[in-house]
Amino acid sequence: MADGNFGYISDADERAMLDAIARWIEKKVAPVAIQLEHDNVWPADLVNDMVEMGLFGAIIHPDYGGLGLSATTYARIVTMIAEEWMSLTGIFNSHLMMATVVQKFGTDRQKDYWLPRFASGEMRGGLGLTEPDAGTDLQAIRTVARRVGDRYVVNGTKTWISNAIEGHCVALLVKTDPEAQPRHKGMSMLITPKIDPETRAPLKGVSNGKKLEKLGYKGIDSGEFIFEDYECDADLCLVGGEEGKGFVMATGGLEIGRVNIAARSVGIAKRALAESVKYAQMRKTMGKPICEHQAIQLKLGEMAAKTRAAELLTQDAAAAFDRGERIDMEAGMAKYFASETAVEVSLEAMRIHGGYGYSKEYVIERLYRDAPLMCIGEGTNEMQRIIIAKQLVARNRV
Repeated sequence: MADGNFGYISDADERAMLDAIARWIEKKVAPVAIQLEHDNVWPADLVNDMVEMGLFGAIIHPDYGGLGLSATTYARIVTMIAEEWMSLTGIFNSHLMMATVVQKFGTDRQKDYWLPRFASGEMRGGLGLTEPDAGTDLQAIRTVARRVGDRYVVNGTKTWISNAIEGHCVALLVKTDPEAQPRHKGMSMLITPKIDPETRAPLKGVSNGKKLEKLGYKGIDSGEFIFEDYECDADLCLVGGEEGKGFVMATGGLEIGRVNIAARSVGIAKRALAESVKYAQMRKTMGKPICEHQAIQLKLGEMAAKTRAAELLTQDAAAAFDRGERIDMEAGMAKYFASETAVEVSLEAMRIHGGYGYSKEYVIERLYRDAPLMCIGEGTNEMQRIIIAKQLVARNRV
């Protein structure tokens, strides 16, 4: 159990949950995913289903109303859903990254106040890190929170924030000491709702800006947060009750996010592979199924091997998380390899399917559009390789 917080359901309950989710995917998600994706519509009914199934509390401790799932079980669920429609997994993953920050670093009062609301899906949100001029380099953020008595006054803009439009709050990385050196010592994390958690009334000083249009990943809303003299209660909203710890909190939340990205990537690759194996047996050229042509066999063999390797790396990272270990290297390896595999396998699937793979009537083109985001989200793959190398050296000093 990671940090003593995860893995609180029995094996039988886990199997029952996975079976229930599989039935939901078959009956509720599969019939509508293609249409909702192409219409670029937020899937309100499916989100309500996920609330009822407890997915917004998947890895939140049962003491706060969550399911207390292990990261290993969580990754399995993510992969299952991503095989049908990857966008859905981002809706609860972004939310759970926010919840993880509070669960791991919050004060007792903050945990008691926020986590039950997060677990029930009453307050949904995400992680507010990226800014127009600050992505991978988080220390370059410009959003500032100034302490005024028992409150913080926040000014700045965040962009590419998942659940920005349809969500209710965000774990916001801010500068509380813009002059601090090194820069990360001046960064803090705030929980910033855009509605009053008690009355649900809109709060002043925060707006969403525009919804961002994307190549894929259309089922989840990505948008801007604009803070203009926004005020929040310091005791309730400054995570951990201490300034200067925000950078560590942000990277801590990204660990489970990278396990999720890896699991999503595995789902994309598994679906692309399954569709390719099926189609290769049905499509005939030169008097025989194309699966009997050596060129297609070479593709399928490599796709299968890489997909399985990605799945094992993801399981390895999730298991390390469950043991409470530092997993920046394991999560980085899983995220990097699985996402690159998703891109490669989805492209090969499109080539195997030919014109049908390029058609919007079939799932392959969506897999192909969704996969590249996995290489970018939760830290670029270029950064993952640097993290892997640094940890590799640090763990093997001569």
